[in-house]
Amino acid sequence: MTPSTAPSQPAEPAPRRGRPRDAARDRALLDATLAVLAESGYGGLTTAAVAARAGVSTATLYRRWSSKEDLVIAAAALYGEGAHTPPETGSLEGDLRVVLRDKAAAMTGESGRLMRALIGEAAHNAALADALVRAFLRPVYARVEEVVRRAVERGEIPPLKDADLLGEVVLGPAMTRFLLTPQPPQDVDADTARETADRLLPFALRAVGGGSQ
Repeated sequence: MTPSTAPSQPAEPAPRRGRPRDAARDRALLDATLAVLAESGYGGLTTAAVAARAGVSTATLYRRWSSKEDLVIAAAALYGEGAHTPPETGSLEGDLRVVLRDKAAAMTGESGRLMRALIGEAAHNAALADALVRAFLRPVYARVEEVVRRAVERGEIPPLKDADLLGEVVLGPAMTRFLLTPQPPQDVDADTARETADRLLPFALRAVGGGSQ
């Protein structure tokens, strides 16, 4: 008989090389990126300026991101609005009010600063344009679409065609208001941002077939 063989032992995991990424240092670099962008715009941003603002060497920065474009795209992912749970106030008016107020708060905070700094560059930089769409537009557009879908299910409004365009219709005026007006969005206080959102609400309601109660 063939002698039985001993069961093979699992291979030892390969040792990890180098030190793990420092999350605090990554955040410092992305915070510095936002600050330099706000001051100098994309054209004036350099990796050396970001590294100096963060208090690290450019070698440290390049171990994380290979170019200023990659660095800015990472900042967009960090400061983007991300996925929000759709509001559940029980009415279309209440839900849209929450969405508009959240958008106004985002546009007058760090998200707005980043969008304002990059929106011109994105017009001729496909990678930055895609980053802005993924970080700042798709999540909130999907939120509007879900709010309207639930309103249709409740019978508040009739079904709408081209639901994928609703986000642009509902949130476009808010973005225009905070991005293109002379006053920088970060200089608008929270109460003024909320008031502006509430003033836009009746127009958003009419755009999706609802009416202010």
